[in-house]
Amino acid sequence: MKISITAAALALATAWLATPAAAQDHPMMRPSKGFDQLKALVGEWDGQVVSGKTMHASYQLVSGGTALLERLTMGNEPEMVTLFTPDGDRLAVTHYCSAGNQPQMQTTAITGPINEFSFSFVRATNLASATAGHMHHLTVTVQDHDHMSEAWTWSDNGTEHVEVFRYTRKS
Repeated sequence: MKISITAAALALATAWLATPAAAQDHPMMRPSKGFDQLKALVGEWDGQVVSGKTMHASYQLVSGGTALLERLTMGNEPEMVTLFTPDGDRLAVTHYCSAGNQPQMQTTAITGPINEFSFSFVRATNLASATAGHMHHLTVTVQDHDHMSEAWTWSDNGTEHVEVFRYTRKS
């Protein structure tokens, strides 16, 4: 009896320990091709807005490599955080804006190599009304390993304004 209880406990422990590895191999758990391409942004980036204002962006993989975290600082303004995640064959992004809302955007299906990722507005949390100011679109363009840009579109009461940030890799 003791041997069968020990064997059952050993089998259960082995199955429990193998579960994370099996989950990583599950086809629905694999990042999209687009997400694999965005992973190349990991590192430190310095940039400038067209008007000349300087900024810094930091990218790191988080949550076991399943999400890409961007931390953006511009001068003395509050830091903003953006989280990029795979969503099947699309990419999703949630931007934690200093305006106090959290727009969520997504790409269309990404089936092969691209250098421009276009995120369109889906919804936002903590948005006072549909016309209240919020980030409505994001385009991330990767020129090469050391250069990239982001074009953020701010929508406020039906008026849109695009701000382009150009970055150079620091590390």
